[in-house]
Order: sequence, then C-alpha cells, then structure tokens
Amino acid sequence: MKIKRIGVAAIALAAAGALALTGCTAGGGDTGGGTSSAIVTTNGSEPQNPLIPTNTNEVGGGKILDAIFAGLVYYDADGAPHNDVAESIETDDAQNYTIKIREGLKFTNGEPVTASSFVDAWNYGANTANGPQLSQYFFESIKGFSYEDEVAELPGLVVVDDTTFTVELNQPESDFPLRLGYSAFYPLPASAFDDLDAFGENPVGNGPYKLAGEGAWKHNEKIDLVPNGDYDGPRTPKNDGLSIIFYATQDAAYADLQGGNLDVLDAIPTSAIATYQDEFGDRSVNQPAAIFQSFTIPGRLPHFSGEEGALRRAAISKAIDRDEVTEIIFAGTRTPASDFTSPVIDGFSDSIPGSEVLDFDAAGAKELWAQADAISPWDGTFQIAYNADGGHADWVDAVTNQLKNNLGIEASGAPYPTFAEARTEITNRTIQTAFRSGWQADYPALFNFLGPLYGTGAGSNDGDYSNPEFDALLKEGLAQTDLDAANEKFQAAQEILFKDLPVIPLWYSNVNGAWSQDVENVQFGWNSVPLYYEVTKGE
Repeated sequence: MKIKRIGVAAIALAAAGALALTGCTAGGGDTGGGTSSAIVTTNGSEPQNPLIPTNTNEVGGGKILDAIFAGLVYYDADGAPHNDVAESIETDDAQNYTIKIREGLKFTNGEPVTASSFVDAWNYGANTANGPQLSQYFFESIKGFSYEDEVAELPGLVVVDDTTFTVELNQPESDFPLRLGYSAFYPLPASAFDDLDAFGENPVGNGPYKLAGEGAWKHNEKIDLVPNGDYDGPRTPKNDGLSIIFYATQDAAYADLQGGNLDVLDAIPTSAIATYQDEFGDRSVNQPAAIFQSFTIPGRLPHFSGEEGALRRAAISKAIDRDEVTEIIFAGTRTPASDFTSPVIDGFSDSIPGSEVLDFDAAGAKELWAQADAISPWDGTFQIAYNADGGHADWVDAVTNQLKNNLGIEASGAPYPTFAEARTEITNRTIQTAFRSGWQADYPALFNFLGPLYGTGAGSNDGDYSNPEFDALLKEGLAQTDLDAANEKFQAAQEILFKDLPVIPLWYSNVNGAWSQDVENVQFGWNSVPLYYEVTKGE
C-alpha cells in the first residue's frame, strides 16, 4: 500500500510575514446538525483519569475529549489543520503569536468561550501547584514556564480582550500553530475551576458533542454522547450521538460487530486480522496511520543502566525478528520500525545512522548479551507488561519467546487486566518490568514523536530517559523556520536514541477497522480515529 505523506510545511512554519491558519466553519441548528435518528456505537476504553484535557494523554480519554471539546484548530482526515474556534493565528517571527477567536461561542452550560477560557486552562495545565499534569510538557515552550517554581499565570500568555490573546514563546518554534488542535490546548469554562475533580467526572465542553445527561459516563462500561446544538464549527455531527463502549477485550468488540451490535470498530483483534477484510469487504479499512509501537525498559531496572544496560538493550533489539512477528501475528498489517516516528509524517527517514540495531541478528544479540554478562551476570526473568484488554497478548508472547530462544534467558509477558490499571502503575513508577508503549500522534510532526516521549521531564517520558545532547537537538530543531532544516535536527536526535534505546522500537501500525451495514460515511483519520461526526446511521 502506498504511504500518503502529510504535507505540513505550508501551515507549520512561519518565516517572514504573518501566518494565518484559515479554515471553514459551518452553521449549526438547535439539533446539532443530526440528520439521522440513531446513535452510533463504537469501541473505546475507560479513561485513565477524570476527563481534564491537560491531564489526559491516552487514547481512551482523548477520543472522548476530542468529541466534546473544540480547540483553536482541528485536523482533517489527512492531518491538515483548519480553524475551529480560532478566527486567525498570526506571527511575524514564529515566537510571538496573536490568536483571535470567533465571537458568540459558548460552552454547553451557557458560559461564553473567551480568550480567558484558553489562557486560564493553559495556565492551570502549566502550574506545578496543580500537580504533575500529564500534558504539562506542552506548555514548556511558553515564556515563564517552570518545573521548579509554581507559576499561576505565565507571563507569556496575555489576554488582550474577550476574543484576543497573545502567546510569547521562549524561542521561535515553527510548529507551535500545528500543536493547537491537541487536547492539552482545549479551553475550560470558568466554573470548571470551582471543583476540577467534579468537572473531570462530568466535563462541560464546547465541541460537537456533549455528555448525554447525568450518569452518561458509566465507569468501565461506556459513555454516551449527544450532539451539542450550540456548536457551530466545521465538525457538526451528522448523527444523533455516540455510545462509546469500553470492551474488556478486542475479541468481544469484534463479536459484537459481527453480530450487528456495534457500528464502528477501530481495532481488529489479532484473531481476525487475516480474515476481517474478506468478511467485511468495502466496510473495512487497512491504511497507514501515525502510530508507533515499542516497549519501554526503564533505566531504574537492574541490569539496564550504564554500559551493561546499553549492551542489553541492543541485544534485545537485535534478538527480535520484527518481520516474522508482523507477518505471522499481524498478517502484514504492521510495518517493522526503522525509526522512532511514523512513515506518514513529513521528514520520516528509514536510513538514520544507528538504525541497524533494529535488524534481526540472533548471533550478534547473543554476543552482546554475553558482553553484558561479563560486566554483571544476568539473573531473573525479563518481562513485558501489557494491558490484557488491548489485544496485545499474542505479540508479547511471540516477542518474549524470541528473546527466550535467541538470548537463552527466561522471558514472558506480564498482563494487567485493564489499560487504566497498567497506566496507573506506569505513571506512578511502581511497575518493575519493561512495559508495552507506543504513540498515537497528537499532531502531525516529527517532534511530536520525540519531545513528549524522550525529552527530559516530558509528561509521556515514562522511562525517565534523559540525555542533554538529545534535548539540545530538539531545541535546535524547533527553532528552525525551514521544515527540512528542522527535520534534519530531529533525525540527528534519533541517532542518539538508537545508541541509548530508551525504548525498543517494534513496528508502525496501520489502522485496521470495520463497520456495520447500518452506518455510512465512515472515514478514518490520519491518527487512526474515525471521524465520528461524519458517520450517518439510518433508523
């Protein structure tokens, strides 16, 4: 399948003159634009945390937030940004931005959406006094941000009037406008700050959907959403709502799809990967998406720091036959990784120096492991933790069997019943094994696969990796106003990752999905998530 490359240069960079992101808007009526009389059912997962945008960085919660909130911009199916709440985003130097929002917008509780709605939400997410927000890293670029000090109001954020605010960054960062469709940058109503814990359980948004009344979120079961009649942006729903069901396993979700009890499924279980396209025909999809899969080995684990750790990480990487796993387990719907990003992102390269550590070499792996044993003999079992509700058991078993056979060690999977349980231990740093990891892009740029995951102190840096040289290259890349020059820095940063291997790259995921005969206009976006607002369903 030919890979579509997403062109972001025209909208991500500002060199000389003003940059304005212009997009379409569409009028909406009191019914929220619904044109059917049915609720679209789809699969999801219980969010890790209450639904506060700055503290949500996983797919289950993100899917819900993207439906109930509208940001300054949104991304179309190809990953191109268009204005949503924003009227314009302008800069002369890629460091100082003026943002104007559309007038007359409001949250579902009737509060107006103003410049302060964004500035107050961003200040909350950036202030360490509010705890370590999982998306706090995204505000690091704004003038005044500090991990050490409690900064209630960033001096880089200034409200000019009800519909205008300015942003001053610490340095020029050319892709800043491109980030603004990510959930960390969503606005919050003033009432949210009265009790954010309560707000997270019953969030009030400004997007195309809203919660379907009291009790709409049944934890570990489902969440029900209905169209927001006050939303007048470009994502006006063409259905009567969404019911996002939190399945215990992907096989259970697939069985419901087969039985006509589920409308849209965006994750096919490995048991059906080889057959689902034959079964569903033109009601199925198998297309590249901006998803990178890996497993993380925290440096705090015994035997995985210093020179010994570097040898063992390289040995483990070389001991994995990615071609075999992707073909046998995933029927060719995954592509073995050759970097730390995604082939659908501009700037991707499959020939970064050092990437040969991803080549399968059983003999070389065993030699490296023996060199590590000479420093400190190995003991124990190497385990990869994963969430059992995500369809990962087969590939984890395959990979750990390869490690067992090719390195001569004990290796196995370590399943957690749910995604939320696994993520809690990972976030709390109480997990004592390697663990499944990966990244579904927040916005379509190379940096988004690198900074949030491996930057020192970054919110999604679950292995606590830190390398000053890597950090410096990221900073240099962000400061470029030429896309090619920026990507050269990001590729150079990956050379360091190939030496340190904070994670073991595995493969890139295609989005594999299918839908029932009851729905039409199903389209999957660049990040693998269906464009739910476009889906129609008859009575």
